[in-house]
Amino acid sequence: MKINKAKLFLYLILTFLGFENKVYSSPNVKVLADLNFLQNMGITPDAQDDKLNLATATISQYQAIALSHFAHNFHKCGGFEDITPSKALFSKNDNVDNNNVDHDIFSTIQKYHTLNNNYSQFSVRKLNISKKEEITNAIEQLSESNLQKTVQWLSSFPSRYHKSEDGKKATESLITKLNSMIDSSGRTGITVELVPHIKTPQSSIRVTVPGSTHSDEIVVLGGHFDSIATWGLGKAPGADDNASGSSNILEAFRVFLTLPPQQRSVEFYWYAGEEAGLLGSAEIAAQYKNLGKKVISVLQLDMTLFPGDGELVIGDMTDFTSVWLRDILKELNTHYVGARFKEDKCGYGCSDHASWYKNGFPTAIPFEATMRTMNDNIHTINDVISPALNFNHSLAFTKLALAYIMELSNSDLKQPY
Repeated sequence: MKINKAKLFLYLILTFLGFENKVYSSPNVKVLADLNFLQNMGITPDAQDDKLNLATATISQYQAIALSHFAHNFHKCGGFEDITPSKALFSKNDNVDNNNVDHDIFSTIQKYHTLNNNYSQFSVRKLNISKKEEITNAIEQLSESNLQKTVQWLSSFPSRYHKSEDGKKATESLITKLNSMIDSSGRTGITVELVPHIKTPQSSIRVTVPGSTHSDEIVVLGGHFDSIATWGLGKAPGADDNASGSSNILEAFRVFLTLPPQQRSVEFYWYAGEEAGLLGSAEIAAQYKNLGKKVISVLQLDMTLFPGDGELVIGDMTDFTSVWLRDILKELNTHYVGARFKEDKCGYGCSDHASWYKNGFPTAIPFEATMRTMNDNIHTINDVISPALNFNHSLAFTKLALAYIMELSNSDLKQPY
């Protein structure tokens, strides 16, 4: 891994001058991150797993922001997960053993890795997914114009940073829009709720459309709602990162409202605090595992507007994702979208799917491009709507998302391992 020496030098100088102690006086955090990132930053891991190329470390708030910044420098959005233990995340009957947290994390991820590898060895992996007229008809209702209007609206907020007042206003505005959409649809029984968090003042948004016959089984579609500028300072319009994914989910939800109830429940998420360490999704996924929730699958949409490898070329992230769910997406793409999938890896913590994966749930994250060719303007004031962004490209992700929730919520498909 090549490090940007100028930026690393700046980080070391600021640390030497005590900048982090003067500006970021909050308590230290424990993170799970790419081992190479931590080593290049001179951070000593608490524990590490060389096979997974992951490590845990206890770092300052300033180092956490620097870690996110350096991850972006290597075309890795996010870059880590805040795993600071909190008993408030669990029921009163559970004991949180801080000494075992590293071992538990590594063993769970390694176990899921092994299951994925075993499944991927099957020479024939038949899913028996046929093309369905109702899904084709629903996809035809999706609007590229709606996507553009929503991205414009969301990126008009000066920032959606998880600690900012503008971020709070944007969240409240989306809640209002969601409730209005549901009221206009005439649908009943759908809940819209703010999910408060321990590690961030920003709340995630969860919309639950209950299933008709298997409401205890949950299909998840989500993306992070927050935005960030370099070092957490300044304007952060976040048009691509991640007003794009947020808009894809909203447009898929709009059409889903027009459909009859499906068998399984579907939960739509706009997560809080992803840019600060997957804060919202990490708490939600941990709670769901602790409660024994039957999560069938989790699809993450994070950045869908920049066609770095060409229009309708989708980055298929193969690491920390489920082979089974990626196979399903490829089948759905063949039937309804017609994009080309290009395999790549994004590293641990590159988006909220990692939170769910770490807790043993099937995940996938189709991405706007491969990591090498992704949008360089993210995390800056320049992440705005521009000719370089392509809404037809983004529409492909909305089509894929709608096909995903319709297929998975109205079938008996489950991960076979």
